[in-house]
Amino acid sequence: MQLPATSTLHQVPIFPPKIQNFLSKGRIFPGTHFYKYRGMASFSGFGVRSQMAKGGSSFGADSGDFTLIEYVGKRGINVEDDLVVLLDHIQYACKRIAAHVASPFNNSFGKQRSLGAVADSGSDRDAPKPLDILSNEIILSSLQNSGKVAVMASEENDDPIWISDDGPYVVVTDPLDGSRNIDASIPTGTIFGIYKRLAELDNLPTEEKAMLNSLQSGTKLVAAGYVLYSSATILCTTFGSGTQAFTLDHTTGDFILTHPSLKIPPRGQIYSVNDARYFDWPEGLRQYIDTVRQGKGRYPKKYSARYICSLVADLHRTLIYGGVAMNPRDHLRLVYEANPLSFIVEQAGGRGSDGKHRILSLQPVKLHQRLPLFLGSLEDMEELESYVDVQQKVNPGYEV
Repeated sequence: MQLPATSTLHQVPIFPPKIQNFLSKGRIFPGTHFYKYRGMASFSGFGVRSQMAKGGSSFGADSGDFTLIEYVGKRGINVEDDLVVLLDHIQYACKRIAAHVASPFNNSFGKQRSLGAVADSGSDRDAPKPLDILSNEIILSSLQNSGKVAVMASEENDDPIWISDDGPYVVVTDPLDGSRNIDASIPTGTIFGIYKRLAELDNLPTEEKAMLNSLQSGTKLVAAGYVLYSSATILCTTFGSGTQAFTLDHTTGDFILTHPSLKIPPRGQIYSVNDARYFDWPEGLRQYIDTVRQGKGRYPKKYSARYICSLVADLHRTLIYGGVAMNPRDHLRLVYEANPLSFIVEQAGGRGSDGKHRILSLQPVKLHQRLPLFLGSLEDMEELESYVDVQQKVNPGYEV
């Protein structure tokens, strides 16, 4: 096997003993090349990461070399085997969604032209499905195949879907948040939360137990996560023992640990909100925004506005840089948006609030219940809540 003269990765001219043995047995196909990258072995031309990396001393806890499933399976973070299996099916679903979002053949590009063609034909049987509906079907299929889910509650369905009588978990999800912006290639995301099935409800009628299982308080979440589909595909998750983020390596198909023990800064310098609606806000919120962007708040620096209008993207930036991401209207859904994201933020050292109360302490009463949502750095959130009147209760009639 002849190595190429140059490479964007660090080329290893002398193979370690394990690799030499591997080569001597003729187990590398012609046209593949061995490199070392981020402390792990890699072979160009392969669709999976080399198993040789797993035995190396550089394969450390915080080196970025753990895949998502390796992390939850080996780190001793108290994740049950059934939950590992479920997470594996969820990550597979999200990889499929990521591929559809990035594909030039998805029906979001040139949507009006596609819809016109359907109208002319008089039949929509063969028309491509909108990506949010397709994403919902992909996730449902993966949950069914996992054998670990009793019920799924989704933004795309009016009622929860009962999957299995003996599934140990309940999954709530927004399959493709921000899909209305996908025509402009603005980042989108998937949000999910995982609860234990309430066995004490097993004797109730199916519809009733499906609903009650889906309306659990956020304090009962056993896991939550979001996947950001952007310049990178990032899966950020928590199992109640910190927040970790994994980045999809498209050359191997693995989510690789890139942000171990992710912590949101206690104070940021960014607020994220649609401040074109400034004059519709309550007095308290306007005062807060005026104060921090002039540098007259508890933090003596002027804040900047950064707003993508994609919940997952705005939250991800806030987790990395600190500050506050918010929607002061009764718009975001408690069950499958606010609760999972608040759990993630709290496990990263931040806070999720409706402007008055901790999100996770709220008891859902309806599946698609809406509320204001404020997520961010602990000190920023404490300052924001001190203004009291930050919830926009009046809908002026504009579209979201």
